[in-house]
Amino acid sequence: MAMEAHEIEALIRASFPEAKITITDLAGDGNHWAAEVIDESFRGKSRIQQQRAVNAAVKSEIDSGKLHALALTTKAPD
Repeated sequence: MAMEAHEIEALIRASFPEAKITITDLAGDGNHWAAEVIDESFRGKSRIQQQRAVNAAVKSEIDSGKLHALALTTKAPD
């Protein structure tokens, strides 16, 4: 079963409540998503650390197979 954008956003927002989050359906199939997450907590962290933190927020859905693919863009606010 595919996920919807608001479900992915809710998972990420649970870990990053103040983040600016943009979710995009890359293929129009509900299975291939991109997320841009901009959050102050990323300041001073490497891109790998940032993306690991976001992946941890959605891990249960990836492990269950409900979330198939999620491309991430992360950064601290300008």
